[in-house]
This record gives sequence, C-alpha cells and structure tokens, in this order.
Amino acid sequence: MKKKIIILSSLATSLLLSGCWDVYEAQRMYYVDGLGIDYKDGQYVIYMQLINFTNVAKFEYPNPQKTVQAEVGHSKGKTMEEALYKLFQSVDQKVFWGHMTFIIFSEEAMKNKNALSVIDTVLRYRETRYQIWTYCTQDSIKDILLLTPILNTSLISSKLSTPLDTADKEIFVEPVNFRNLVIGLNEPNHEIGIPYVTISKNWETAEQQGQETALTGVGVLSKSGFKGFIKNDAARGMQWMHNRTHRGQITFKIEGDETDYLTATLEKIKVDIEPLVKNDQVTFDVHVKINAILNGFKTNISEDKIRKKIIKEVKKEIRTTYKEALTKDIDIYRLSEQLYRKNVKVWKKIEKDGKIPLTPSSIRKLEIDVNQVNPGRKTFTGTFNE
Repeated sequence: MKKKIIILSSLATSLLLSGCWDVYEAQRMYYVDGLGIDYKDGQYVIYMQLINFTNVAKFEYPNPQKTVQAEVGHSKGKTMEEALYKLFQSVDQKVFWGHMTFIIFSEEAMKNKNALSVIDTVLRYRETRYQIWTYCTQDSIKDILLLTPILNTSLISSKLSTPLDTADKEIFVEPVNFRNLVIGLNEPNHEIGIPYVTISKNWETAEQQGQETALTGVGVLSKSGFKGFIKNDAARGMQWMHNRTHRGQITFKIEGDETDYLTATLEKIKVDIEPLVKNDQVTFDVHVKINAILNGFKTNISEDKIRKKIIKEVKKEIRTTYKEALTKDIDIYRLSEQLYRKNVKVWKKIEKDGKIPLTPSSIRKLEIDVNQVNPGRKTFTGTFNE
C-alpha cells in the first residue's frame, strides 16, 4: 500500500513539473528577418519579411533547386499596431520577432515624426533588440524585401542583415542600428544619418539580370522630423570625417594624358576636430590623417604628386558633403557635438535645439596628412618614384 502511494505521488509530482506549456516548437513558428514601413494617405503600410531557414545551413553549398527564400506580407492601418494586427489575421502560426535584423523606412514614413513613433513601438516589444539595423529608401520596399542575395545564399547573410561583413571594403556609409540611432537623436546635434538603400542592377546570371541592394547615401532624421537625403557623390565626404571607416577610395586624374587616372585606397583614418571660440563665434579646425595604398598605375609619378592629388580630392569631398548638408540645415559632421564635448559653456550660450549656427566658413582650417604612400606589389619597375 505504501509503495502504491509513493508511486502515485511521484507520478502526480512529475505531471506537475513537466509543464513548459508556453514553449513553442521551432518548426511551428515564423521568423521575421526584416520589416518595412511606408506611410500613404494617412495610413501606415507595413511589410513583414518572413524567412525560410532551409538555406541557412547550406551557406557554402546552396540547394541546387531554387527555393523560396522569403515571403513578404503587407497590410494597412491608422497606426502601426493596427496594421500589424490586421496582418496577423492571415498568419497561421506564431510570429517570432527575436531574430529581426533590420527595418526600412520609406521617405514618407520618415516625415512628420512617423519614424520616431515606429522606433518607439518596436523597442517597447520585449522580443526585439537594440542591434536592429536601420535603413531608408525611395525605392519600393516590397521589391527590396523580395531580393535574393548573390548566388542565392541565405537572406540572413544579405547586405541588409549583416552590413558589417563588407566593412573592410570600400563603404562610405556607416551602418546604424537602433542603439546608434537613439544615442544620435538624444545627444547634440539631435540628428542621425540613416543609410540610404537603392536597388542595384549590376549583377546577372546566364538566365536573367540579377539585383542587389546598395548603400549610396543617408537620409537624415532629427527629433523634429525628416531633413532630407544626401546621396551618391554628394555623400562621399562622410567617410573621411570619422575614425570608424576601415577603408575608402579616391580616384583622380594624373597630369598629362587625359585618359590616365589613378585610384588610391585610403585606410587607417584618424580625425581630430578642434573647436575655436572667439567672441562667442565658433569655428573648427579639422585634421585628418590617412595612409594610402596604390595599385594598377601605368605611368611614372612621384610620391609628392600623389600626396597632393589625394589631399586635394579628400578636401573636395569633405567640403562638397558639408555644403550639401548646409542647404538642408543638417550638421552632417556633428560639429555641434564636438563643441558640446569640449566647451559646454559656450555651447549652452549659442545652441538652439541642440545645434549651433553653422556657415560654409565654420570649418576654418581643413588639413589632410597622408602619413604613408604604399605602392603595393611592384610587378614592373619604374612606375613609382619615391
């Protein structure tokens, strides 16, 4: 009798302890990788990208049979939450947000503080993280979310999901995640440049033309709303004004033959910005140090001439981006923050909404030092005169 009581008691206890009732099996959930936000006719338009994990374990040897990498659902609502709930009505399994890697805003969604309310909503949800990458675009969000990476590799290794994978190559737009975005908006100058995404059509297969995403500029967001885009060549100066750029490139014409051009790879960038105050007027001295690597040139040229050409082109790009930003009332190099960090007393006197007045002459001095010019591998002699 005692044995029966012990057995029954043990069974009852095990039944009570075996209950992870709220745990879902992995194969019974949908996983969000990307989210797109548009705003049309007074309504939010939500695009949700659900990824297929079939190719994730086959990164090096993808499935020879082309599989559907993702499905994109969309819905509308007066608020983002209403649009999401409408979309959930057509979903037949639990949606998991913990693997979401990026969010894309359309131009309309960036305006009138719509982006700020969306970001606040996403961050309040307990499954999302501050590591989510942020982008903006003027292209179709649906088309971007449906793009398949080169060689049909997994979407979790796409440029939008893993922008840092190409950071050691030429990339003049710095990736921005939710953490960077919140810090940028909360600290002077209360502005942040969000990478601008376009659809590039410069890839193709034997069967068809391929498409891939490219980062070609920034859309600048502030606490008061959207300030505009700085794109393509007008945005190139940003890469030389912070220490986080791994490498970039400058192409310039060599004196003499009209067809002779040289590309220099620039790396080990070190930037120092010093605010100077005189009668409550602030100017800035900018000092940029870089190293240069040369490859593929076909003419005799001196190291001194190369240095001068590099300095001229880097200065030109920094000035061009700065002037383009001023036309949109954007402090693209965060000069307001430089003054705030180094002379907060003066900053408090002249700031307005976290920003200080800037003019084309606010950058008083711009010095570029090319510390080292490396000619690279010398296949032929006589191409570089030290």
